[in-house]
Amino acid sequence: MSQGSSVWVVDDDASIRWVLEKALSNAGFAATLFDNADDVLKRVRREQPDVIITDIRMPGTSGLEMLEVLGSDAPDLPVIVMTAHSDLDSAVSAYQGGAFEYLPKPFDLEEAVALVGRALQKKALEDTGPKVAKRDSEIIGEAPAMQTVFRVIGRLSGSQMNVLISGESGTGKELVARAIYRNSPRSAKPFVAINTAAIPAELLESELFGHEKGAFTGAQEQRRGRFEQASGGTLFLDEIGDMPLELQTRLLRVLSDGTFFRVGGHKELTADVRVVAATNQDLGRRVAEGRFREDLFHRLNVIGITLPPLRERREDIPALADAFLYKAAIELEVESKRLDSSTLQVLCEALWPGNVRELENLCRRLTVLAPGATVTTVDLPSDVSTRSVAPESSQNWQRLLQEAAAERFARGQKDVLSELGPDFERVLLRTALGFTGGRKQEAARWIGWGRNTLTRKLKELDVD
Repeated sequence: MSQGSSVWVVDDDASIRWVLEKALSNAGFAATLFDNADDVLKRVRREQPDVIITDIRMPGTSGLEMLEVLGSDAPDLPVIVMTAHSDLDSAVSAYQGGAFEYLPKPFDLEEAVALVGRALQKKALEDTGPKVAKRDSEIIGEAPAMQTVFRVIGRLSGSQMNVLISGESGTGKELVARAIYRNSPRSAKPFVAINTAAIPAELLESELFGHEKGAFTGAQEQRRGRFEQASGGTLFLDEIGDMPLELQTRLLRVLSDGTFFRVGGHKELTADVRVVAATNQDLGRRVAEGRFREDLFHRLNVIGITLPPLRERREDIPALADAFLYKAAIELEVESKRLDSSTLQVLCEALWPGNVRELENLCRRLTVLAPGATVTTVDLPSDVSTRSVAPESSQNWQRLLQEAAAERFARGQKDVLSELGPDFERVLLRTALGFTGGRKQEAARWIGWGRNTLTRKLKELDVD
Protein backbone atom coordinates (compact mmCIF):
# COMPACT_ATOMS: atom_id res chain seq x y z
CA MET A 1 0.00 0.00 0.00
CA SER A 2 1.59 3.29 -1.14
CA GLN A 3 1.39 6.03 1.49
CA GLY A 4 0.42 9.47 0.21
CA SER A 5 -1.28 8.10 -2.92
CA SER A 6 -4.03 10.28 -4.32
CA VAL A 7 -7.60 8.97 -4.03
CA TRP A 8 -10.61 10.83 -5.44
CA VAL A 9 -13.96 10.15 -3.76
CA VAL A 10 -17.08 10.92 -5.83
CA ASP A 11 -20.50 10.77 -4.12
CA ASP A 12 -23.43 13.17 -3.81
CA ASP A 13 -23.90 12.04 -0.19
CA ALA A 14 -21.83 14.31 2.07
CA SER A 15 -21.77 11.76 4.90
CA ILE A 16 -20.25 9.08 2.64
CA ARG A 17 -17.60 11.54 1.46
CA TRP A 18 -16.81 12.48 5.06
CA VAL A 19 -16.37 8.96 6.43
CA LEU A 20 -14.30 7.86 3.44
CA GLU A 21 -12.06 10.91 3.73
CA LYS A 22 -11.41 10.15 7.41
CA ALA A 23 -10.73 6.45 6.77
CA LEU A 24 -8.44 7.14 3.82
CA SER A 25 -6.56 9.91 5.63
CA ASN A 26 -6.02 7.66 8.65
CA ALA A 27 -4.56 5.06 6.28
CA GLY A 28 -2.12 7.60 4.86
CA PHE A 29 -3.88 8.44 1.59
CA ALA A 30 -4.51 11.93 0.22
CA ALA A 31 -8.28 12.10 -0.37
CA THR A 32 -9.92 14.66 -2.67
CA LEU A 33 -13.72 14.91 -2.54
CA PHE A 34 -16.24 15.51 -5.36
CA ASP A 35 -20.02 15.66 -5.15
CA ASN A 36 -20.56 15.07 -8.89
CA ALA A 37 -18.92 13.25 -11.78
CA ASP A 38 -18.78 16.22 -14.16
CA ASP A 39 -16.17 18.01 -12.03
CA VAL A 40 -14.08 14.84 -12.01
CA LEU A 41 -14.15 14.57 -15.80
CA LYS A 42 -13.07 18.20 -16.16
CA ARG A 43 -10.21 17.85 -13.70
CA VAL A 44 -8.99 14.46 -14.90
CA ARG A 45 -7.96 16.07 -18.18
CA ARG A 46 -5.38 18.12 -16.23
CA GLU A 47 -4.30 15.60 -13.60
CA GLN A 48 -5.07 12.04 -12.62
CA PRO A 49 -5.30 10.44 -9.17
CA ASP A 50 -3.99 6.99 -8.33
CA VAL A 51 -7.47 5.61 -7.59
CA ILE A 52 -11.08 6.79 -7.91
CA ILE A 53 -13.92 5.65 -5.62
CA THR A 54 -17.29 6.60 -7.08
CA ASP A 55 -20.98 6.12 -6.48
CA ILE A 56 -23.08 4.86 -9.40
CA ARG A 57 -26.28 6.90 -9.11
CA MET A 58 -25.76 10.65 -8.81
CA PRO A 59 -27.44 13.76 -10.23
CA GLY A 60 -26.07 14.61 -13.66
CA THR A 61 -23.47 12.26 -15.05
CA SER A 62 -23.73 8.85 -13.39
CA GLY A 63 -20.82 6.85 -12.08
CA LEU A 64 -21.18 4.33 -14.91
CA GLU A 65 -21.21 7.12 -17.53
CA MET A 66 -18.08 8.58 -15.93
CA LEU A 67 -16.52 5.12 -15.94
CA GLU A 68 -17.16 4.84 -19.67
CA VAL A 69 -15.43 8.17 -20.37
CA LEU A 70 -12.49 7.25 -18.14
CA GLY A 71 -12.19 3.95 -19.99
CA SER A 72 -11.10 5.87 -23.08
CA ASP A 73 -9.43 8.91 -21.51
CA ALA A 74 -7.64 7.15 -18.63
CA PRO A 75 -7.79 3.39 -19.27
CA ASP A 76 -5.15 2.54 -16.65
CA LEU A 77 -6.85 4.43 -13.81
CA PRO A 78 -8.34 2.00 -11.24
CA VAL A 79 -11.96 2.82 -10.40
CA ILE A 80 -13.83 1.30 -7.44
CA VAL A 81 -17.59 1.52 -7.91
CA MET A 82 -19.92 1.69 -4.90
CA THR A 83 -23.70 1.74 -4.86
CA ALA A 84 -26.64 1.13 -2.55
CA HIS A 85 -28.54 -0.38 -5.50
CA SER A 86 -27.53 -4.01 -4.98
CA ASP A 87 -28.57 -5.66 -8.20
CA LEU A 88 -27.02 -7.78 -10.91
CA ASP A 89 -27.10 -5.03 -13.52
CA SER A 90 -25.02 -2.73 -11.33
CA ALA A 91 -22.37 -5.41 -10.81
CA VAL A 92 -22.24 -6.49 -14.45
CA SER A 93 -22.28 -2.93 -15.80
CA ALA A 94 -19.54 -1.87 -13.40
CA TYR A 95 -17.22 -4.71 -14.42
CA GLN A 96 -18.00 -4.38 -18.11
CA GLY A 97 -17.34 -0.66 -17.88
CA GLY A 98 -13.85 -1.42 -16.64
CA ALA A 99 -14.25 -1.08 -12.87
CA PHE A 100 -11.49 -2.53 -10.70
CA GLU A 101 -14.00 -3.65 -8.06
CA TYR A 102 -17.67 -3.39 -7.09
CA LEU A 103 -18.46 -2.32 -3.50
CA PRO A 104 -22.13 -2.57 -2.40
CA LYS A 105 -23.33 -0.23 0.34
CA PRO A 106 -23.33 -0.45 3.30
CA PHE A 107 -19.65 -1.36 3.26
CA ASP A 108 -16.98 -1.80 5.87
CA LEU A 109 -14.48 1.08 5.87
CA GLU A 110 -11.56 -1.28 6.35
CA GLU A 111 -12.72 -3.21 3.30
CA ALA A 112 -12.88 0.01 1.27
CA VAL A 113 -9.37 0.99 2.34
CA ALA A 114 -8.09 -2.52 1.57
CA LEU A 115 -9.61 -2.28 -1.92
CA VAL A 116 -7.72 0.96 -2.52
CA GLY A 117 -4.53 -0.83 -1.52
CA ARG A 118 -5.20 -3.69 -3.93
CA ALA A 119 -6.05 -1.24 -6.72
CA LEU A 120 -2.71 0.51 -6.24
CA GLN A 121 -0.90 -2.80 -6.62
CA LYS A 122 -2.53 -3.46 -9.96
CA LYS A 123 -0.71 -1.77 -12.83
CA ALA A 124 -3.58 -1.84 -15.33
CA LEU A 125 -7.21 -2.87 -15.45
CA GLU A 126 -8.08 -6.21 -16.97
CA ASP A 127 -9.74 -6.26 -20.37
CA THR A 128 -13.37 -7.18 -19.54
CA GLY A 129 -14.40 -7.72 -23.15
CA PRO A 130 -17.10 -6.08 -25.23
CA LYS A 131 -19.90 -4.11 -23.68
CA VAL A 132 -23.40 -5.51 -23.88
CA ALA A 133 -26.70 -3.74 -23.72
CA LYS A 134 -28.09 -3.13 -20.23
CA ARG A 135 -30.98 -5.42 -19.42
CA ASP A 136 -33.55 -5.55 -16.67
CA SER A 137 -32.30 -8.16 -14.23
CA GLU A 138 -34.54 -11.05 -13.18
CA ILE A 139 -32.26 -11.79 -10.25
CA ILE A 140 -32.80 -9.91 -7.01
CA GLY A 141 -30.49 -10.10 -4.02
CA GLU A 142 -28.98 -7.85 -1.39
CA ALA A 143 -27.81 -10.75 0.77
CA PRO A 144 -24.01 -11.10 0.90
CA ALA A 145 -24.15 -14.53 -0.74
CA MET A 146 -26.07 -13.10 -3.71
CA GLN A 147 -23.66 -10.18 -3.98
CA THR A 148 -20.91 -12.77 -4.39
CA VAL A 149 -22.91 -14.36 -7.22
CA PHE A 150 -23.30 -10.96 -8.93
CA ARG A 151 -19.56 -10.34 -8.67
CA VAL A 152 -18.77 -13.69 -10.30
CA ILE A 153 -21.23 -13.07 -13.15
CA GLY A 154 -19.70 -9.64 -13.68
CA ARG A 155 -16.18 -11.03 -13.81
CA LEU A 156 -17.31 -13.77 -16.21
CA SER A 157 -18.73 -11.24 -18.69
CA GLY A 158 -15.62 -11.36 -20.87
CA SER A 159 -14.98 -15.08 -20.41
CA GLN A 160 -16.08 -18.28 -22.14
CA MET A 161 -15.05 -20.76 -19.44
CA ASN A 162 -17.31 -23.61 -18.35
CA VAL A 163 -19.36 -22.93 -15.21
CA LEU A 164 -20.93 -25.26 -12.63
CA ILE A 165 -23.87 -23.81 -10.66
CA SER A 166 -24.80 -25.61 -7.44
CA GLY A 167 -27.81 -25.07 -5.24
CA GLU A 168 -31.05 -26.58 -3.98
CA SER A 169 -34.03 -26.96 -6.31
CA GLY A 170 -35.83 -23.68 -6.85
CA THR A 171 -32.90 -21.38 -6.03
CA GLY A 172 -32.74 -19.94 -9.56
CA LYS A 173 -29.90 -21.85 -11.21
CA GLU A 174 -31.28 -21.43 -14.72
CA LEU A 175 -31.77 -17.68 -14.15
CA VAL A 176 -28.09 -17.41 -13.26
CA ALA A 177 -27.14 -19.52 -16.29
CA ARG A 178 -29.13 -17.20 -18.56
CA ALA A 179 -27.55 -14.15 -16.92
CA ILE A 180 -24.09 -15.57 -17.61
CA TYR A 181 -25.12 -16.17 -21.22
CA ARG A 182 -26.70 -12.73 -21.73
CA ASN A 183 -23.59 -10.99 -20.43
CA SER A 184 -21.10 -13.09 -22.38
CA PRO A 185 -19.39 -12.74 -25.78
CA ARG A 186 -21.73 -15.52 -26.99
CA SER A 187 -24.94 -13.59 -26.27
CA ALA A 188 -25.77 -13.19 -29.98
CA LYS A 189 -25.79 -16.98 -30.46
CA PRO A 190 -28.32 -19.55 -29.12
CA PHE A 191 -28.95 -20.47 -25.50
CA VAL A 192 -30.09 -24.10 -25.40
CA ALA A 193 -31.25 -25.71 -22.15
CA ILE A 194 -31.80 -29.38 -21.37
CA ASN A 195 -32.79 -31.05 -18.11
CA THR A 196 -30.79 -34.26 -18.13
CA ALA A 197 -32.88 -35.75 -15.32
CA ALA A 198 -36.16 -35.29 -17.22
CA ILE A 199 -35.16 -37.38 -20.26
CA PRO A 200 -34.96 -41.20 -20.18
CA ALA A 201 -31.37 -42.44 -20.26
CA GLU A 202 -31.89 -44.30 -23.55
CA LEU A 203 -33.00 -41.06 -25.27
CA LEU A 204 -30.59 -38.62 -23.64
CA GLU A 205 -27.65 -39.51 -25.91
CA SER A 206 -29.71 -38.68 -28.99
CA GLU A 207 -30.97 -35.46 -27.37
CA LEU A 208 -27.44 -34.28 -26.71
CA PHE A 209 -25.60 -35.44 -29.81
CA GLY A 210 -28.36 -36.07 -32.39
CA HIS A 211 -28.76 -39.18 -34.54
CA GLU A 212 -28.60 -40.33 -38.14
CA LYS A 213 -31.56 -41.73 -40.06
CA GLY A 214 -32.01 -45.42 -39.23
CA ALA A 215 -29.70 -45.30 -36.20
CA PHE A 216 -32.36 -47.04 -34.14
CA THR A 217 -36.02 -48.03 -34.36
CA GLY A 218 -38.07 -44.90 -34.93
CA ALA A 219 -35.16 -42.79 -36.23
CA GLN A 220 -36.87 -41.96 -39.51
CA GLU A 221 -34.76 -38.91 -40.30
CA GLN A 222 -31.54 -37.26 -39.29
CA ARG A 223 -31.79 -35.13 -36.13
CA ARG A 224 -29.43 -32.43 -34.84
CA GLY A 225 -28.69 -32.70 -31.11
CA ARG A 226 -28.43 -29.95 -28.53
CA PHE A 227 -24.70 -29.50 -29.09
CA GLU A 228 -25.33 -28.67 -32.74
CA GLN A 229 -28.34 -26.50 -31.92
CA ALA A 230 -26.24 -24.44 -29.49
CA SER A 231 -23.35 -23.98 -31.94
CA GLY A 232 -21.54 -20.73 -31.17
CA GLY A 233 -23.66 -20.20 -28.08
CA THR A 234 -24.25 -21.69 -24.65
CA LEU A 235 -25.55 -25.12 -23.67
CA PHE A 236 -27.17 -25.33 -20.22
CA LEU A 237 -27.12 -28.84 -18.75
CA ASP A 238 -29.49 -28.84 -15.79
CA GLU A 239 -29.34 -31.57 -13.10
CA ILE A 240 -26.03 -32.83 -14.46
CA GLY A 241 -25.57 -35.02 -11.39
CA ASP A 242 -28.20 -37.45 -12.68
CA MET A 243 -26.45 -38.11 -16.00
CA PRO A 244 -25.70 -41.84 -16.53
CA LEU A 245 -22.01 -42.79 -16.29
CA GLU A 246 -21.78 -43.98 -19.90
CA LEU A 247 -23.01 -40.61 -21.14
CA GLN A 248 -20.62 -38.83 -18.79
CA THR A 249 -17.81 -40.45 -20.77
CA ARG A 250 -19.13 -39.08 -24.06
CA LEU A 251 -19.66 -35.64 -22.54
CA LEU A 252 -16.10 -35.66 -21.21
CA ARG A 253 -14.75 -36.27 -24.70
CA VAL A 254 -16.68 -33.34 -26.11
CA LEU A 255 -15.37 -31.06 -23.38
CA SER A 256 -11.83 -32.42 -23.81
CA ASP A 257 -11.33 -32.23 -27.56
CA GLY A 258 -14.47 -30.48 -28.83
CA THR A 259 -15.61 -33.30 -31.13
CA PHE A 260 -18.45 -35.83 -31.17
CA PHE A 261 -20.47 -38.18 -33.41
CA ARG A 262 -24.22 -38.36 -33.87
CA VAL A 263 -25.76 -41.65 -32.75
CA GLY A 264 -25.23 -44.05 -35.65
CA GLY A 265 -22.99 -41.54 -37.42
CA HIS A 266 -19.43 -41.82 -38.74
CA LYS A 267 -18.69 -38.16 -39.45
CA GLU A 268 -16.81 -36.37 -36.70
CA LEU A 269 -18.50 -33.08 -35.76
CA THR A 270 -17.07 -30.08 -33.92
CA ALA A 271 -18.80 -28.65 -30.86
CA ASP A 272 -18.32 -24.88 -30.54
CA VAL A 273 -20.30 -24.35 -27.33
CA ARG A 274 -19.80 -23.04 -23.83
CA VAL A 275 -21.22 -25.43 -21.23
CA VAL A 276 -22.94 -24.14 -18.13
CA ALA A 277 -24.05 -27.02 -15.90
CA ALA A 278 -26.21 -27.05 -12.78
CA THR A 279 -26.90 -29.52 -10.01
CA ASN A 280 -28.82 -29.73 -6.74
CA GLN A 281 -26.54 -32.55 -5.56
CA ASP A 282 -23.14 -32.68 -3.92
CA LEU A 283 -21.05 -33.71 -6.92
CA GLY A 284 -17.96 -34.09 -4.76
CA ARG A 285 -19.77 -36.76 -2.74
CA ARG A 286 -21.04 -38.45 -5.91
CA VAL A 287 -17.46 -38.54 -7.20
CA ALA A 288 -16.34 -40.20 -3.95
CA GLU A 289 -19.18 -42.72 -4.29
CA GLY A 290 -18.16 -43.56 -7.86
CA ARG A 291 -21.38 -42.19 -9.38
CA PHE A 292 -19.84 -39.21 -11.14
CA ARG A 293 -16.58 -39.05 -13.08
CA GLU A 294 -13.93 -37.01 -11.30
CA ASP A 295 -12.34 -35.83 -14.55
CA LEU A 296 -15.72 -34.64 -15.84
CA PHE A 297 -16.38 -32.84 -12.55
CA HIS A 298 -13.16 -30.87 -12.95
CA ARG A 299 -13.94 -30.10 -16.62
CA LEU A 300 -17.32 -28.66 -15.64
CA ASN A 301 -16.22 -26.95 -12.45
CA VAL A 302 -13.75 -24.48 -13.99
CA ILE A 303 -15.76 -21.74 -12.31
CA GLY A 304 -18.13 -22.75 -9.49
CA ILE A 305 -21.11 -20.72 -8.30
CA THR A 306 -23.14 -21.74 -5.25
CA LEU A 307 -26.64 -20.31 -4.86
CA PRO A 308 -27.91 -19.95 -1.28
CA PRO A 309 -31.33 -21.34 -0.29
CA LEU A 310 -33.99 -18.73 0.44
CA ARG A 311 -33.89 -19.47 4.18
CA GLU A 312 -30.29 -18.18 4.19
CA ARG A 313 -31.16 -14.90 2.45
CA ARG A 314 -34.35 -13.87 4.24
CA GLU A 315 -33.51 -10.18 3.85
CA ASP A 316 -34.29 -10.61 0.13
CA ILE A 317 -37.82 -11.94 0.68
CA PRO A 318 -39.61 -8.52 0.76
CA ALA A 319 -38.03 -7.41 -2.53
CA LEU A 320 -38.58 -10.80 -4.15
CA ALA A 321 -42.24 -10.88 -3.08
CA ASP A 322 -42.85 -7.37 -4.44
CA ALA A 323 -41.24 -8.30 -7.76
CA PHE A 324 -43.20 -11.55 -8.08
CA LEU A 325 -46.51 -9.86 -7.21
CA TYR A 326 -45.84 -7.19 -9.82
CA LYS A 327 -44.85 -9.79 -12.42
CA ALA A 328 -48.01 -11.83 -11.73
CA ALA A 329 -50.18 -8.72 -12.01
CA ILE A 330 -48.69 -7.92 -15.42
CA GLU A 331 -49.25 -11.47 -16.65
CA LEU A 332 -52.87 -11.51 -15.43
CA GLU A 333 -53.57 -7.88 -16.40
CA VAL A 334 -54.75 -6.91 -12.91
CA GLU A 335 -53.67 -4.45 -10.24
CA SER A 336 -50.63 -5.54 -8.27
CA LYS A 337 -51.29 -6.79 -4.74
CA ARG A 338 -49.36 -5.60 -1.69
CA LEU A 339 -48.51 -7.45 1.52
CA ASP A 340 -49.37 -6.03 4.92
CA SER A 341 -46.65 -6.04 7.56
CA SER A 342 -47.95 -9.13 9.39
CA THR A 343 -48.11 -11.14 6.18
CA LEU A 344 -44.63 -10.07 5.19
CA GLN A 345 -43.39 -11.09 8.63
CA VAL A 346 -44.86 -14.59 8.19
CA LEU A 347 -43.21 -14.93 4.78
CA CYS A 348 -39.88 -13.80 6.18
CA GLU A 349 -40.07 -16.50 8.86
CA ALA A 350 -41.31 -19.39 6.68
CA LEU A 351 -39.03 -22.33 5.90
CA TRP A 352 -39.36 -22.23 2.06
CA PRO A 353 -38.26 -25.77 1.16
CA GLY A 354 -39.06 -24.88 -2.46
CA ASN A 355 -36.93 -21.74 -2.25
CA VAL A 356 -37.46 -18.81 -4.63
CA ARG A 357 -39.63 -20.87 -6.98
CA GLU A 358 -42.05 -21.63 -4.13
CA LEU A 359 -42.26 -17.93 -3.21
CA GLU A 360 -42.96 -17.00 -6.83
CA ASN A 361 -45.74 -19.59 -7.12
CA LEU A 362 -47.28 -18.33 -3.88
CA CYS A 363 -47.30 -14.75 -5.18
CA ARG A 364 -49.00 -15.86 -8.37
CA ARG A 365 -51.59 -17.76 -6.32
CA LEU A 366 -52.24 -14.76 -4.07
CA THR A 367 -52.67 -12.50 -7.09
CA VAL A 368 -55.47 -14.77 -8.29
CA LEU A 369 -57.17 -15.73 -5.03
CA ALA A 370 -56.67 -12.89 -2.51
CA PRO A 371 -59.92 -10.85 -2.57
CA GLY A 372 -58.52 -7.45 -1.61
CA ALA A 373 -55.74 -5.20 -2.86
CA THR A 374 -53.82 -5.88 0.35
CA VAL A 375 -52.87 -9.45 1.20
CA THR A 376 -53.37 -10.35 4.87
CA THR A 377 -52.40 -13.45 6.83
CA VAL A 378 -55.96 -14.75 6.35
CA ASP A 379 -55.24 -15.01 2.61
CA LEU A 380 -52.18 -17.20 3.09
CA PRO A 381 -52.45 -20.97 2.56
CA SER A 382 -52.33 -22.84 5.85
CA ASP A 383 -49.09 -24.62 4.97
CA VAL A 384 -47.34 -21.22 4.74
CA SER A 385 -49.01 -19.40 7.61
CA THR A 386 -48.23 -22.20 10.07
CA ARG A 387 -44.81 -23.17 8.72
CA SER A 388 -42.71 -20.57 10.48
CA VAL A 389 -39.17 -21.15 11.60
CA ALA A 390 -39.10 -23.97 14.15
CA PRO A 391 -39.18 -22.77 17.78
CA GLU A 392 -36.02 -24.67 18.60
CA SER A 393 -34.18 -22.62 15.98
CA SER A 394 -35.15 -19.36 17.66
CA GLN A 395 -34.36 -20.75 21.10
CA ASN A 396 -30.90 -21.83 19.98
CA TRP A 397 -29.85 -18.62 18.27
CA GLN A 398 -26.77 -18.48 20.47
CA ARG A 399 -25.69 -21.88 19.16
CA LEU A 400 -26.26 -20.77 15.57
CA LEU A 401 -24.22 -17.63 16.25
CA GLN A 402 -21.48 -19.78 17.75
CA GLU A 403 -21.41 -21.98 14.65
CA ALA A 404 -21.36 -18.95 12.32
CA ALA A 405 -18.44 -17.43 14.21
CA ALA A 406 -16.55 -20.73 14.38
CA GLU A 407 -16.95 -21.23 10.63
CA ARG A 408 -15.42 -17.81 9.93
CA PHE A 409 -12.57 -18.36 12.37
CA ALA A 410 -11.82 -21.67 10.65
CA ARG A 411 -11.54 -19.84 7.32
CA GLY A 412 -9.00 -17.49 8.86
CA GLN A 413 -11.39 -14.52 8.76
CA LYS A 414 -10.59 -11.73 11.19
CA ASP A 415 -12.72 -8.90 12.60
CA VAL A 416 -15.78 -11.16 12.50
CA LEU A 417 -17.78 -8.79 14.70
CA SER A 418 -17.78 -6.14 11.96
CA GLU A 419 -19.80 -8.58 9.81
CA LEU A 420 -21.97 -10.39 12.33
CA GLY A 421 -22.70 -7.36 14.53
CA PRO A 422 -24.45 -5.30 11.81
CA ASP A 423 -26.29 -8.42 10.63
CA PHE A 424 -27.62 -8.98 14.17
CA GLU A 425 -28.78 -5.36 14.46
CA ARG A 426 -30.30 -5.46 10.98
CA VAL A 427 -32.40 -8.54 11.82
CA LEU A 428 -33.47 -7.00 15.14
CA LEU A 429 -34.43 -3.73 13.48
CA ARG A 430 -36.42 -5.31 10.65
CA THR A 431 -38.22 -7.61 13.07
CA ALA A 432 -39.20 -4.69 15.30
CA LEU A 433 -40.42 -2.62 12.35
CA GLY A 434 -42.44 -5.58 11.07
CA PHE A 435 -43.92 -6.11 14.53
CA THR A 436 -44.96 -2.45 14.82
CA GLY A 437 -46.17 -2.09 11.25
CA GLY A 438 -43.35 0.30 10.39
CA ARG A 439 -43.91 2.70 13.32
CA LYS A 440 -40.34 3.79 14.06
CA GLN A 441 -40.82 5.39 17.47
CA GLU A 442 -42.61 2.32 18.78
CA ALA A 443 -40.00 0.02 17.23
CA ALA A 444 -37.25 2.02 18.96
CA ARG A 445 -38.95 1.50 22.34
CA TRP A 446 -39.27 -2.26 21.78
CA ILE A 447 -35.57 -2.51 20.90
CA GLY A 448 -34.44 -0.21 23.68
CA TRP A 449 -33.03 2.52 21.45
CA GLY A 450 -33.79 6.21 21.30
CA ARG A 451 -35.55 7.56 18.21
CA ASN A 452 -32.35 9.25 16.99
CA THR A 453 -30.43 6.02 17.39
CA LEU A 454 -33.00 4.10 15.36
CA THR A 455 -32.92 6.76 12.59
CA ARG A 456 -29.14 6.57 12.47
CA LYS A 457 -29.18 2.76 12.39
CA LEU A 458 -31.70 2.74 9.53
CA LYS A 459 -29.23 4.68 7.45
CA GLU A 460 -26.09 2.87 8.59
CA LEU A 461 -27.60 -0.58 8.06
CA ASP A 462 -29.42 0.40 4.83
CA VAL A 463 -32.80 -0.79 6.16
CA ASP A 464 -35.83 0.51 4.31
